[in-house]
Amino acid sequence: MNFKRTAITSLAALLLATHAMADEPGWADRIKFKGDIRLRYEGIDEEFETNRNRMRFRARLGLTADVQDDVKVVLQFATGGDNPVSTNQTFDDGFSTKDIGLDLAYVDWRVNDLVSISAGKMKNPLFRAGGAPLIWDGDLNPEGFAAKFSSGVFFATAAGFSAEERSSADDSLLYALQGGVKVAVVDNAKLTAGIGYFAYTDTIGNSPFYNGSAKGNSVDLNGNYLYEYRNSEVFAQIDTKLGDWAFLVFAQYTQNHEVSNQDTAYALGAKLGSAKNKGDMEFAVIFQDIEADAVIGTFNDSDFGGSGTDSEGFILKAKYGLSKKVFLGGTMFVNDINRFQGTEHDYNRVQIDLEFKFD
Repeated sequence: MNFKRTAITSLAALLLATHAMADEPGWADRIKFKGDIRLRYEGIDEEFETNRNRMRFRARLGLTADVQDDVKVVLQFATGGDNPVSTNQTFDDGFSTKDIGLDLAYVDWRVNDLVSISAGKMKNPLFRAGGAPLIWDGDLNPEGFAAKFSSGVFFATAAGFSAEERSSADDSLLYALQGGVKVAVVDNAKLTAGIGYFAYTDTIGNSPFYNGSAKGNSVDLNGNYLYEYRNSEVFAQIDTKLGDWAFLVFAQYTQNHEVSNQDTAYALGAKLGSAKNKGDMEFAVIFQDIEADAVIGTFNDSDFGGSGTDSEGFILKAKYGLSKKVFLGGTMFVNDINRFQGTEHDYNRVQIDLEFKFD
């Protein structure tokens, strides 16, 4: 498969580059490795469907190499095959060898104290209030370029990504602009707030971006997108403390201006604590309402509502640090799905994770 060949080729290039750098003084000090393995039990209870129980895992291995003081390259490999919003791999297929692919491959150039530019398959450069997957799944690593600006309390990001290259039709590109402020509002409280705009080109009449699955978006009789997607967004997040506990609250809203119905999505949430060391705990609650054509369903949360749009409900999370490198966590999704595109019904999902990190 193409992603297997890509992974093998990239790994070979990585080994050759590392070997070449070994001849230079201090080469080892310029390379940092990190990775993690996560084991997961997952149970899915969907109304009208048979209950599902499965074991899954995720493995990631990456490196950051300083080419020079202001330039670094980042490479990361992960399980999960070619799914753009999930690196999970299910224990199945009779102990078969599992898929691995190129998850990150980008260059980051710190132009000056105000501006940095990234190019390649990169971590999502756009701010996600509360880490909510309302618009973008946490595992989504877009491909293209991004320029980030930061000065005092102000920040801004401009990005251009290639969502789909077509030989027989115009390409679908994604353009995004986002800007805001980070300001202290009272003692021990910081407000991050801003606005954004993102737009896809040439979606109408073309197949959904991954596996031909609309993920809740409206399609024609041939299964192709009915609408364009051009969105504005507003967001706010407050980081503070409740006693010795870190605490944040957030809100996010987006609207697709190319449709007149089923065009909005919003998220509200809070998080208490931060699990970074042994004995640390954190708890989070998020409520999301995502109408069918509010955002592209391919790229938001792969778990909420079974993945995609046309759903609403809660995400409940908890995490505990067994040590500085080992964490036990749990997530529950309590959702209503197919509210517009089908028969509305309940969708519940439980995940229990054991995660091991190294660097």
